[in-house]
Amino acid sequence: MRAKIIGTGSYAPETILTNQELEKRIDTSHAWIVERTGVYARHIVAKDEATSDLAVKAGERALKSAGIAPDDLDLIIVGTTTPDMLFPSTACLVQHRLMATSAAAFDLSAACSGFVYALSVGEQFILSGKSKTALIIGADVMSRFVDWTDRTTAVLFGDGAGAVVLASTSGTSGIVSTHLHAEGALWNLIAIPGGGSANPPSEKMLIEKCNTIKMKGSETFKSAVRTLEEVARETLQSNQLAPSDIAYVVPHQANIRIIKAVAERLGIEMDRVVVNLDQYGNTSAASIPLALDEAVRDGRIAEGKIILLLAFGSGLTWGSTLIRW
Repeated sequence: MRAKIIGTGSYAPETILTNQELEKRIDTSHAWIVERTGVYARHIVAKDEATSDLAVKAGERALKSAGIAPDDLDLIIVGTTTPDMLFPSTACLVQHRLMATSAAAFDLSAACSGFVYALSVGEQFILSGKSKTALIIGADVMSRFVDWTDRTTAVLFGDGAGAVVLASTSGTSGIVSTHLHAEGALWNLIAIPGGGSANPPSEKMLIEKCNTIKMKGSETFKSAVRTLEEVARETLQSNQLAPSDIAYVVPHQANIRIIKAVAERLGIEMDRVVVNLDQYGNTSAASIPLALDEAVRDGRIAEGKIILLLAFGSGLTWGSTLIRW
């Protein structure tokens, strides 16, 4: 038995923030942003939108794609680091709004690796027989945690959600293997240091903007390239595959220079790498399912093709999922 993706869906807010608009806010330029990141625009939530709103819309589209009703779901996992509130979980809010009354629901926090981590957990529920169908969502509202005066992070992030429906199958298609890793010693490369129990909300915390994203750019870049290459090679070796066997790589959409560096090291041409970073920016846990849904809907990802998902995020966390579609 395997866990198979039987439906995909995604959603991004209607408001689009372009590089040209950012030029008016901070000391930057369209040319600098594109050269350094590959981002041209990003989607930003409205004042009355939250992570659960995006997750619900992506989930509805994934369910429609799969052709199943919310009542058919046994499990909902939302990968997010920007939940609506500390508790209850965003997944419970999604369960209520979808009216998926038979589904257990919980959040998983692995930052930009959240979707791949959640997908792996969902797979285990399917393989164990505990669940027959699961809705796995990656959703984040990064714009609420960006310091809009810091050009090193403000230009990178956007908001969005992506989702897949997993179901058990006895065929050859489905998730072939998953590989997850973490290195907590490097937690401070990317972090939001304020707002939790270690540095709870206070006037001092807000003045120092500890509730916004802090990132050590060059160290993060090096770690991302190294770990993504390593986990890709681990995945290929575990399944006795060569890079040429991969039809498409769907990487975390963090930075075009990271994506190109990893592809070059693996010997994979960029036309076999799914990239939509230019129009969405880094949407954290949403980035892989957003790109996956886009590639499924435009026909690039089709039955029988081997797909490699590659994720990297704060923690540090990283991982991969190998899928025979």
